[in-house]
Amino acid sequence: MPVSEPKSKIRESEWIWKDGAFVPWEEAQVHLLSTAVQFGTSIFEGVRGYPTDEGLALFRLHDHLRRLVDSCRVYRMVPEHDLSSLVDACVQTVTRNRLNSCYLRPMVLRGYGAPGLHPFDSPIETWIAAFPWGTYLGEGALENGVDVCVSSWSRAAPNTYPMAAKAGGHYVNAQLMKMEAVTNGYADAIALGPEGRVSEGIGQNLFLVRDETLITPVLDGTSLAGITRHAVLQLADDLGIRVREQPVPRETLYMADELFFTGTAAEITPIRSVDRIQIGTGTMGPITKAIQDRFMDLVHGRIADPRGWRTLVPE
Repeated sequence: MPVSEPKSKIRESEWIWKDGAFVPWEEAQVHLLSTAVQFGTSIFEGVRGYPTDEGLALFRLHDHLRRLVDSCRVYRMVPEHDLSSLVDACVQTVTRNRLNSCYLRPMVLRGYGAPGLHPFDSPIETWIAAFPWGTYLGEGALENGVDVCVSSWSRAAPNTYPMAAKAGGHYVNAQLMKMEAVTNGYADAIALGPEGRVSEGIGQNLFLVRDETLITPVLDGTSLAGITRHAVLQLADDLGIRVREQPVPRETLYMADELFFTGTAAEITPIRSVDRIQIGTGTMGPITKAIQDRFMDLVHGRIADPRGWRTLVPE
């Protein structure tokens, strides 16, 4: 019998920002025949806000919004709002909804207008939603790890989709992987590139540990340059952990001493098995634990922020 993923639903807040004004949550709608709905023409980001002693802090907000605008450039749909205005709008959205922790979803999309694939007659709309969201891969995932599989679906070849752009249409591939994984009793999946080497998770980047060296797949045009991935590389350096970016054959996963996902939603999630092969001791390994602890201390304001990654939201 297929194993179903625990039911989840967005926890609604009150207000969503749209192009300079706030609309009630239930009125944030797009037309059925918008280009975004018909053809997946949307760009999005995910940003987490964490409680700290000084108030809610958004993690790497500027970096996420810069990637949002970069992604929009690729799809020739740059919003009318500059980066500074988008930062302010995100902060306002969190404040307006009175959130003390949150997941922030900025989106730029093509609205209603063009009937076909030529999208220039569809208006560019910018939206920002903020809502509470707990542990991405389920209760206990950050402490106990998750069981995953290698998906039978592959990532597209470079120059097929611009994978450095975070576009909604790209994620139909990820949904196929997620549904397959959950149907077969796994929490999530690992994606291979078209040549059979490890690309990333379905919506996260991936790290493995072998002989006390932290290894992550190279960015080869099949995966997203994750902002949490970049943070982990920096934090590992702070901790004196050896790091390599290199091509990763599939079989290397089964030989790893430790494995973990990284991402805004996933944070630092240990992987305890792949294709029912136990990874290491089947529990969170020491390097994963050290990086997870450092990451959580940083985002919650328990240690200094020398790189300016926290954006404090005024109360």
